[in-house]
Amino acid sequence: MTGVKPAAFTATYEKQLDDAIAFMREGDRFLVVSHVQPDGDAISSTVVVCWLLRHFGKQVNMINESPVPIKLTFMEDTASIHNYSLQPPTETYDRIIAVDCADFRRIGLVSGSFAEGAVLLNIDHHPTNDGFGAVNVIRTDAAATVEILYDLMEYAGIVLDKEAATAIYTGLLTDTGGFRYSNTTPRVMNVASSMLVKGVPGHWIANHLLERMTKPQLLLLQRGLNGLTFSEDNRIAWLYISVADMAETGAIGDDLEGLVNYALNVEGVEVGILFKETENGQVKVSMRSSGKADVSAIAQLFGGGGHVRAAGCRLEGVIADSISSLINAVRKALEE
Repeated sequence: MTGVKPAAFTATYEKQLDDAIAFMREGDRFLVVSHVQPDGDAISSTVVVCWLLRHFGKQVNMINESPVPIKLTFMEDTASIHNYSLQPPTETYDRIIAVDCADFRRIGLVSGSFAEGAVLLNIDHHPTNDGFGAVNVIRTDAAATVEILYDLMEYAGIVLDKEAATAIYTGLLTDTGGFRYSNTTPRVMNVASSMLVKGVPGHWIANHLLERMTKPQLLLLQRGLNGLTFSEDNRIAWLYISVADMAETGAIGDDLEGLVNYALNVEGVEVGILFKETENGQVKVSMRSSGKADVSAIAQLFGGGGHVRAAGCRLEGVIADSISSLINAVRKALEE
């Protein structure tokens, strides 16, 4: 290890970083994966690890079960992330780096590209992460996985270029809600500031990701707000988007981004929820909390996971019954 050790790092965390660096240096050919339906931190972390491995002179491929969200394609190397759902690769890999995956299941079908006996480095910030890697770097107080990757590069004395800095800034921006959520720590702001020094166009990225809306997204929001529902005490609010809503507005999955916040942002609401019907009959759930309820614990009850203030899961069965079950679980959590 080279470079200056940040004073705030614990011995345990430093050991994890040392092990991660050794893992990257030991292999020659790597696969980088993240969770299905990737968000800003997942894609940013994927390309940062790719950049880091190339810095070490390694061969690297990136695969995700889902396509890269259109709004995130401005980052370098996102076009090189293979969409597994379009065509599963025929080759397999024996050294895997998983980023931003709360558990192994979140990798999805891409795990089919892992060779028998493959070894895995797991880098993540979710409190629900179960340490599924042979090597694990888990820092649950990090705002985003890219923050951990910045820690790793700072610890190893690696100098970032504008390309890597842009990805780190993007991951921080998206996972902190534009630096508005409670996970926006002094450390986050210091890292973001150092990325701006690298020439990252922070104002353009914020406008592109947080302010601009597509017409289908606006029409989808209109439909969702038309059906906005509140619990009797107004502490829970939820939106529902059907398959028909998606088709009739011409919306795609990317257009759902941020809709759940409209439910949470109502004064007095403690938990906001977005229910989205899928074509296979499931209901995808996104939850946001003001902090009065741990939505990651609620999501785990239904096979999902996430953070205290932001989590998700999928529901099976009759839609009305599924929604009722989840709302009751939220009520119970708020009462407790």
